[in-house]
Amino acid sequence: MERKPVREAVGMILCHDVTQIIPGEVKGRAFKKGHTITQEDIPVLLSLGKDNIYVWENDETMTHENDAAEVLREIAAGEGLEFTEVREGKINFIASEDGLLKINKEMLFKLNCYDDIVLTTFHNNAPVKKGDIVAGTRIVPLVIKTEKLDEVRKNINDKIVSIKPFNKMKVAVVTTGSEVFHGRIKDAFGPVIREKFQEYGSEVINQVKVPDDEEKIVQAVNDGLKSEADIVVCTGGMSVDPDDLTPSAIRECASEVIKYGAPVLPGSMLLVAYSGKKVILGLPGCVMYFKRSVFDLVLPRILAREKIEKMDIIKLAHGGLCMRCDVCVYPKCSFGKGE
Repeated sequence: MERKPVREAVGMILCHDVTQIIPGEVKGRAFKKGHTITQEDIPVLLSLGKDNIYVWENDETMTHENDAAEVLREIAAGEGLEFTEVREGKINFIASEDGLLKINKEMLFKLNCYDDIVLTTFHNNAPVKKGDIVAGTRIVPLVIKTEKLDEVRKNINDKIVSIKPFNKMKVAVVTTGSEVFHGRIKDAFGPVIREKFQEYGSEVINQVKVPDDEEKIVQAVNDGLKSEADIVVCTGGMSVDPDDLTPSAIRECASEVIKYGAPVLPGSMLLVAYSGKKVILGLPGCVMYFKRSVFDLVLPRILAREKIEKMDIIKLAHGGLCMRCDVCVYPKCSFGKGE
């Protein structure tokens, strides 16, 4: 940074904002930090009382913070993002659509190992809304060596931040339990499941109620799989009591059982399975009672068409304890964010 007479500063880059004040009319920025001064700017700057300004002289071995931020954006940003205008060397990454935030944590760590470079993000696998800020990048000093940015371009070989859009899916619900089937108690699961899927633009197309009869549960699940539904959700009978038959019925219908049991509270009795490309979920009773549960952690990934694997569920152990706050702010909290 160097102090220069305005008349000698053509072609140089402002290191600071220049404010214009007209009493009773305007107070604002006349020139942005990072602006390259032109001959036409000289009389304007003089009229603003700027006989001298602080500039960064062009040097091809160095890159200004604004230009460096653009380079980092180009390196790190994947699909589903919009960006704020670079200001004071900083760019925010904005979700351009509702979806699942994906962070390449290995590349994120590798990038931040470079001195003077910053990229910070929201949590991997978080559901985000259009317009949410999901990441921000900048360099720490006013300028950075161009050769360092060239090295970063070479070594960061995968995008770091991206959004996978949610897909609108169709859902079949199988509600088990003789008490519900015979009308002894009112079904409380159905409205909750509908609301959860509506939150992501998906819909429940059918719900059937069956008694505690494994053969009938199997038939209902298979009927759901044969329908146009992308997901079959089973509610009720998911614990380890001898008369809880839903897990064994799901096993009979599935071509692949991923895992029964999840290190998440509430939600430890979750069952995730597949029949071909169709998903079968066995939901524990806590989904009916608690505002957020394991269902909220796996559902966004399913709607982003990610295949849930056994290790995905095991990794939920770190951060899988919901604090059941008086005012729920999920997903802007720690629940499910440890992996």
